[in-house]
Amino acid sequence: MNTALYIARRYLFAKKSTNAINIISGISMVGVFVGSAALIIILSVFNGFEQVVLKMFNTISPELVISPKQGKTFDPDAGYFKELRKDPAVYSFTEVLSENALLRYNDKQSVALVKGVSPDYLKNHSLDSITLEGKFVLDNPAGHNAVIGSAIQAYLMVNTTDPFNQLQVFSPKKGRSGSSVNPSDDFNVLSIPVAGVFEVQQDFDNIAIVPLSFARTLLDEPTAVSSIEINLNPSVDVGHFKDALTDRLGEKYDIKDRVQQNKVLYNILGSEKWAVYIILTFILIIAIFNIIGSLTMLVIDKLKDIAILRSLGAGRQLIRRIFLLEGMMITLSGCILGLIAGLVFCLVQQEFGIFKMSQENLVIANAYPVAIKAQDFMLVFFTVGVFSFVASALSANLSVKKINQLNQDL
Repeated sequence: MNTALYIARRYLFAKKSTNAINIISGISMVGVFVGSAALIIILSVFNGFEQVVLKMFNTISPELVISPKQGKTFDPDAGYFKELRKDPAVYSFTEVLSENALLRYNDKQSVALVKGVSPDYLKNHSLDSITLEGKFVLDNPAGHNAVIGSAIQAYLMVNTTDPFNQLQVFSPKKGRSGSSVNPSDDFNVLSIPVAGVFEVQQDFDNIAIVPLSFARTLLDEPTAVSSIEINLNPSVDVGHFKDALTDRLGEKYDIKDRVQQNKVLYNILGSEKWAVYIILTFILIIAIFNIIGSLTMLVIDKLKDIAILRSLGAGRQLIRRIFLLEGMMITLSGCILGLIAGLVFCLVQQEFGIFKMSQENLVIANAYPVAIKAQDFMLVFFTVGVFSFVASALSANLSVKKINQLNQDL
């Protein structure tokens, strides 16, 4: 057995001559235990919130979006797109025609993005999860319907249950200079009933989703589209498919996955999580460095043992390793117990939802969401290990200072 490890383990469990050493060691271990458990719980809660937010965004954001690098529209029937429609890897192929337009409801009006979508858009069965009022329906036997964002609904005071008031949509006619005596002659004006209201986030909640044929009539655009939204079958790797699609389409088109579509959101979620990790790590470092006091007192308590070991031929490295391992065992024991406690807490919260949020939260469940990731446990263990090594090494160096004079002093 490793001599340094054996002696360090005996020191860990043996009773010290001064009870304060046991107390300080226990405080150090408890501090690391609490810090590790808190860190893993907070990171898991952030993972849960991240999954909930991304799930809402992914409901409205396709896996891939194809748009032209130059101009606003392109022909969806040209070149490779015909083959892409029939690709077995593609679950939904949605043609999108969008443009800003003026919306009016009763005596209120607002500018919003009108997004016309083809029928494949409704293959997304998660749309109901973001629907606050009415139904996510774009066509029925009575004709076209619109589904609007909550920001539009709040500003225009749209009543989805009122069959007599429809949403009026104004869009400038192509080729008109705006010099008509009657300004209304320069606009296409269409009316459409509102079937439902959805809510995701402010950037999306100012959109009115309508059938593609309605948008074509409104915008005087019979064939072209603004973009193509693609969702893939579950077994298809998005990254590989995107790379193949980029090779086929060339440099004329811009292809974005969900991270690129919502780059700001992903950056915010990542930076918030790292900020919390750094703050809690500083607290954990304070707890870890308590070990310096514990080991310093232990070195003083074991001066006679050090002198005896030195007389028996023990070198500086052996004595240094004994106290280094002693400090590592104290802190890593607290870390492992903290990780276990944090894991148990997260599993209980996932299963029973003990800790609740405000009952006014309508977007997600009222229990705090938790998502467990193995890399978080490795990150916490690595963090504690690094700072534990630094703190223990500093204390271990005290054990070999003036070691050659110990026998003479004792």
